[in-house]
Amino acid sequence: MSGPNYSFVSEFILIGFSAFPRLQTMFFLLFLLMYLFTLLGNLLIMATIWSERSLHTPMYLFLCALSISEILYTFAIIPRMLADLLSTLHTIAFLACASQMFFSFTFGFTHSFLLTVMGYDRYVAICHPLRYNVLMSPRGCACLVAWSWVGGSFMGTVVTTAIFSLPFCGPNEIHHFFCHVPPLLKLACGENVLVVARGVGMVCITALLGCFLLILLSYAFIVAAILKIPSAEGRHKAFSTCASHLTVVIVHYGFASVIYLKPKGPKSLEGDTLMGITYTVLTPFLSPIIFSLRNKELKNAMKKAFLSKLYPEII
Repeated sequence: MSGPNYSFVSEFILIGFSAFPRLQTMFFLLFLLMYLFTLLGNLLIMATIWSERSLHTPMYLFLCALSISEILYTFAIIPRMLADLLSTLHTIAFLACASQMFFSFTFGFTHSFLLTVMGYDRYVAICHPLRYNVLMSPRGCACLVAWSWVGGSFMGTVVTTAIFSLPFCGPNEIHHFFCHVPPLLKLACGENVLVVARGVGMVCITALLGCFLLILLSYAFIVAAILKIPSAEGRHKAFSTCASHLTVVIVHYGFASVIYLKPKGPKSLEGDTLMGITYTVLTPFLSPIIFSLRNKELKNAMKKAFLSKLYPEII
């Protein structure tokens, strides 16, 4: 599809919230509050882990890395989205769009890889407790975190390079509130669009399903080990160490499956925008809440580290 009738675009127009013209101010206030809470929650988790020596363990090291990836993921998408909700100009430069896609995929997949590593950590802790200090040594944990970031960067590079190697001949309106793959593929032209679409989809789904299956395998061994514990109190204590991670995994992959594995059919701008919000705004918002409320050790450490300084009579 090349010829004199096509002009290559140098910028895109994000029209994700144009379907809700009367709700944009309300959306701005709601998403701003959720974003600030997401930042505050993750920073509070990181500060608590840093200040409490009792939390200097592999599980909380991974949680700290998870909070960092979540902050960076939301920073790649939400500030731009908030600005567009108040602006009448929704244009984004070609390179800015590519950068946003790269960082959103990098930090998004880093998040998935870290959740997988956390599942492996729980497996070792429950199924091989005597070898835990050897298998989850400080150097080994640092390598797992580093490889999660390397894997996320690799996924971001592969997806972004594949999409932006395609020519975009116009129109330039992205039917989403950020530079996401499916709406961008609709704007691409040339003979390789279908091949790139299938390749990118296969790579992303394989990575997500691979992480999810590894987590399921870890929990299959964990459940088998917990069921062998004779006392009900022991079983409850063992499972409680996994509850917050398992809940976040369900939320994370539940919303991801709705977006990436939904059946093909008639699509609307309103539906795509609302489903995108669940994964980019709601999931990061819920994650620190789940870890703070479902993890008793972290919750007590937060009270000790911060609440006792404000209200010493409570503790």
